[in-house]
Amino acid sequence: MLAVNENLADGPSSATVSHLPFQTFDEARFSALLGDIRARTGEFRAQRHISQDIIEELKALGLYRSFVPEQFGGRNVTPMRFLELIERIAEADGSAGWVASFAFGSKYLASLPAETVAKIYGDNPDAVFCGGVFPPQKAKRVDGGILVNGRWPFGSGCMGSDYTGVGILVEGADGGGLPLMAVMPSEKVRIEETWDTVGMSGTGSHDLVVEDVVVPEDWTFVRGAGASIDTDQFRFPTLPMAAQVLAICGFGAARAALNHVYEVAGGRKSITGAPTLGDRVNVQLHLGEAEGKMRAARSWFYAETEKVWDLTVAREDISREQTAALRLAASHLARTGAEVARACYEMTGTMGIFKDNPLSTYMADAMVTAQHAFLTEGTFINAGKVFLGHDPIPGYA
Repeated sequence: MLAVNENLADGPSSATVSHLPFQTFDEARFSALLGDIRARTGEFRAQRHISQDIIEELKALGLYRSFVPEQFGGRNVTPMRFLELIERIAEADGSAGWVASFAFGSKYLASLPAETVAKIYGDNPDAVFCGGVFPPQKAKRVDGGILVNGRWPFGSGCMGSDYTGVGILVEGADGGGLPLMAVMPSEKVRIEETWDTVGMSGTGSHDLVVEDVVVPEDWTFVRGAGASIDTDQFRFPTLPMAAQVLAICGFGAARAALNHVYEVAGGRKSITGAPTLGDRVNVQLHLGEAEGKMRAARSWFYAETEKVWDLTVAREDISREQTAALRLAASHLARTGAEVARACYEMTGTMGIFKDNPLSTYMADAMVTAQHAFLTEGTFINAGKVFLGHDPIPGYA
């Protein structure tokens, strides 16, 4: 069993799929950061957000520049490489991976006018964006822009953000079924610390409250609309990637759960006198099944991503079926992670019920991921609609 565990010490999730080098990326520094994150998971859960020094270190490593246009100091990073890095962070701590995944936020903001994108990133390519879209709140046009008021839940990463986007409804505005978003400096937003969950409890996904803020029209955009600046990263489908970056977080948590079982498999015998975990036939069976599911789901997930990326770089049309496959692979990955994490919890018996055992956290993080609206059963329904030639909901494909 030890030999297998040694081969999987970092898990297949940490195997390199670096299709394009992350320019000047410091692997040793990143590995040290992962160790720090792993050691501080209790801290993040207790305070319900990721500590700011972790965010600053991710900035220093260049993660927040991943999809920022190179003209503003951004990095030429492929979606595959970015997802691989988020996967590794989530394996260290699911909440840290979740918050770090919003480093792809510049893709959201790509639909702003080019001049506004330049104002955000021109002097600060490491700018951090967070947002709360639903439910969109009514807003009205006034002198100087759009008057915004309201409350939005699920503001993941809001405690360390520079800019915040919120979903709005403006009379006469037509987003083609997609929500309109208003962006403002985060100091104009009040955070109410409402986040108290069984999993992903360190993401700081608190309520965002905006009171009488006038947002200039050129700081609003249709979420999921085309980009105002032409880069490969901006042309890659944004809304499918919004699902991908979350799905890989639950998967990272599931990989951590599976690796934990490998680590303890040769440990103490059961209090009933039963063989050690690794000597039990049912555990061997379930580990084999779980490993097969994980590797298959991950391979398909990255294969679909690379396929669409190649089309993007070649400036070829991306079909609705291809973007639906991206969404489906993400939802399947999240569901697989949740199933495997739960299986890991169950196969260890009473070991996992104690608070000092990380398995319950891994399981909760993976299961909360699969509960996200981007990844639930409805996303499978919409994939089925597309493959049958029907129209999905706006923004799905």
